[in-house]
Amino acid sequence: MDATTRAKPNVQWAIAIHGGAGAIDRGESAQLEAAYREALESVLQEGKRRLTRGESSLDVCEALVRMMEDNELFNAGKGATLTERGTVELDAAIMDGGKGGSDASEPRAGAVASVTTIKNPISLARIVMQKTPHVLLVGPGAEAFAEKAGVERVPNSYFVTERRRRQLEAELERRRKVTDAPSASKYGTVGVVALDTSGRLAAATSTGGMTGKIPGRVGDAPIIGAGTFANDVVAVSCTGTGEQFIRNSVASGIAARMRLLDEGVQEASDYYIYRVLKPKDGGLIALDFHGNVAMPYSSEGMYRGSANSEGRFEVRIWED
Repeated sequence: MDATTRAKPNVQWAIAIHGGAGAIDRGESAQLEAAYREALESVLQEGKRRLTRGESSLDVCEALVRMMEDNELFNAGKGATLTERGTVELDAAIMDGGKGGSDASEPRAGAVASVTTIKNPISLARIVMQKTPHVLLVGPGAEAFAEKAGVERVPNSYFVTERRRRQLEAELERRRKVTDAPSASKYGTVGVVALDTSGRLAAATSTGGMTGKIPGRVGDAPIIGAGTFANDVVAVSCTGTGEQFIRNSVASGIAARMRLLDEGVQEASDYYIYRVLKPKDGGLIALDFHGNVAMPYSSEGMYRGSANSEGRFEVRIWED
């Protein structure tokens, strides 16, 4: 568990990112570990640069998730996991937490699910939020909307990598043997939560789902309140066994506990990861309106990082 650092009153901005629950085994590949750390540091540095110059939390969340969607190390966009048919189906969501006080504004959200040709699903999710009266578009309807919106599209083969092919083969072989061996899918989902200099929170999550999933399966990432949520109190992005996060409404549950029970972001996050969910179900990143960060997980590790205007800057995979 990452210890929460109480934010000082003059914190101007804060950010947390994740590249999925689960991790490579310690010592498995020093080169691969270094590649993950470098990728996370690059994303976090970009977030720091953007927030320092006053960009909105919403813009930052979209931009950083796009970076991870374009990096085949992560299970989002290029390099996403494969369905049992060997294809890629992508889900994403983004949420603007709104603002309290005299200039109050309502939270807004947009999401897409089971898209197969959208290069950056997180950007399509934002367009759904800003250009339609809807929250979630799925499958062919989302693809048709993307065509009208002028979103960049690519052939499904663009997303497929040899590493993911090998993972699918291993998963299908495991099923044929009907053993208790662990699933081949150890890497999942990317997410960003940010607090900007205006005090506004936002969250974004993107994923390819589970290795060998049934085509049409949708996890928690695009379900507002399950895997992604933001309001004027907290922003949350989850990663792990999506069905469990959906059943327990984890992301919005954290916000509810903070508002109704006056729990801190670490306490509320720990409650779901360690008391509600099962061991190894996954993890999450959460950021409150003071800039306090929680990044609990119950899996072997979680690719994650956080930074703020007071000099915090850290990237971790395990309990370093």
